Formats: sequence, structure tokens, C-alpha cells
Amino acid sequence: MPRAVRFDKYGGLEVLQVVEVERPTPGPGKVLVRVKAAGINPGEASIRKGMFADRWPSTFPSGQGSDLAGIVEEVGPGVTPRVTPRVTNVAVGDEVIGFTNDRSSQADFVVVESGNLVPRPGNVSWEQAGALFVAGTTAYAAVRSVALSAGDTVVVSGAAGGVGSIAVQLARNAGAKVIGLSSDANRKWLADHGVIPVTYGDGVEDRVRAAAGGKIDAFVDTFGGGYVQLALKLGVAPNRIDTIIDFAAAAKYGVKTEGNHEAANADVLAQLSGLVAAGRLEIPMKVYPLAEVRDAYRELEQRHTRGKIVLEP
Repeated sequence: MPRAVRFDKYGGLEVLQVVEVERPTPGPGKVLVRVKAAGINPGEASIRKGMFADRWPSTFPSGQGSDLAGIVEEVGPGVTPRVTPRVTNVAVGDEVIGFTNDRSSQADFVVVESGNLVPRPGNVSWEQAGALFVAGTTAYAAVRSVALSAGDTVVVSGAAGGVGSIAVQLARNAGAKVIGLSSDANRKWLADHGVIPVTYGDGVEDRVRAAAGGKIDAFVDTFGGGYVQLALKLGVAPNRIDTIIDFAAAAKYGVKTEGNHEAANADVLAQLSGLVAAGRLEIPMKVYPLAEVRDAYRELEQRHTRGKIVLEP
């Protein structure tokens, strides 16, 4: 029988189970996808722990996951082409990248709105495709929000993480000089992608100023823990600071909080997959089997992985 990740109550890793479920059936306007890869994200861990129970309550048993890539197995009634130059009709056998808002992609099969799917370019791996949606659209929105122009200098915190590793590349594609804050272990990866690596920790303000060699125009915070305050000390205007995580600091200092919500659509996903296909965006990752979902989230929650973590059914 098909399998899916489930949890029956809020809690730690111990509540995660991979259980057998009935094969889903797509309703009107929906598509059944056989999942080849599904990314995992910090927000899913927070939801499972109950940290957003007041804002986004779970209905138990709850599934997990938004990101997905796979093959169309079945289409529901009324599935028609979307009017966009990037998307063709959805048909059985199509290889697709997509997303669901139903917390259900970490499974063998998932039902998805047909409008949430885009074709998978042949040279984009299943793993890259399945990792792309949440981190990619979050990075896209964050970089867009700080309005980079060619020649600008931007600092990105958590520069080798799931969102940060994409944000630094999008900023480079915009023509900006990019300073990436990370551990020493990620210096080479950042430098190989045209980013100036700066080690985080004590003395980081002085190191960033030295790396910039002049005015710092923008700051994208993907990590939290005081980076909004650092951006302000560096002289960055509040309207060119974006944090995807430190909402308390954003409220206090009037900086931006644009992320996944502002770019969570199939058109942005198609743009991102096109960049991957063209060799202008790399998605670093580590892959776990679906059955090892607890181990995957254990690593995710340590916040030291370069890039994304992906589950493969």
C-alpha cells in the first residue's frame, strides 16, 4: 500500500510515523502525482511541534510537506490547461514540479491542484526539483523585496542554508556584490558561487565592513538571532532589509518580512526551475529515504546543513 508521513499529536521527532494509507483519488481540478522527491522545511518542524497551533492548527492525523516533484498518475474531472506560456496541459505521464498547501507531499502519492504544477525540465534532477518550491520562492521574494541593482552590495545571513544558498545566487544573478555569512565549512562553496564568504560570530560587523569595502545597500536575513540589528548598524535602510524569520525585530524596527507567501505560485516556480535548467541556479542538498523521515528532520533542526534536505519515497 502507499505510504505517507503522519503525526497524531504535536511533539518532537518521536511523533513522526511513516504509515500505510489508501491511494488518494483526485477530485475536480486536481491531479494525482507519484512523488519522486519531496523537500522538507523548518516551518514544517515548527508546525509539528505545535509552535503555530494558534495560527495554523493541525487536524490529526496530520501529514507534512509542500514541495514535490513527480509523475502524473491520474487527472481529476475538469483539469484543463492554464493560460500561461510556461505551462502545458497536465496529462498522465507528465513529469512535474509543484506544491501543495494541504501538508501532504511527504508520501508516495499526493493530490495537487493542477494549477500548482509546472513541467520538469529534463536536465533538472528529481532531487533538485523536489527541493525547489518553499526555499526557492522564499529566496525569490526576499531578494526581490530589497530591490537589488547591478553594483549593489548585499549581505545574506545563513548564506549556505536552504533559503540562503538560493538567495545568494539570485542576488548574484541580479548583478549584486554578495557577502555571505556562514560557517567556515561553507567558505569554498560560497566562493565557488561568486559570493564573498564571511564567518559569523564575534567580530562579524568588522569583517563585513572590511569585505564590503564601502557602502552596504541591502541585507537579507534567513537565520534570525540579531541580524536585523546588525543590518541597521551597518547603515542599511530599513526598507532594504528583509528577514524571513525574525518577526519581532521586524515589528520593532520596521523592516520587511517578505518570503514564501509573497511568491508562492507556479509562475515563480517555473522561473526558478528555468534558472536551474540553464545552469544559473544550483540547489545543494542531502537526500534521505522517506522511511528515515525522523533522521532527516533531526538533521534539519540542527541548522547546519548546506542547502536543502529531500525525502525520496
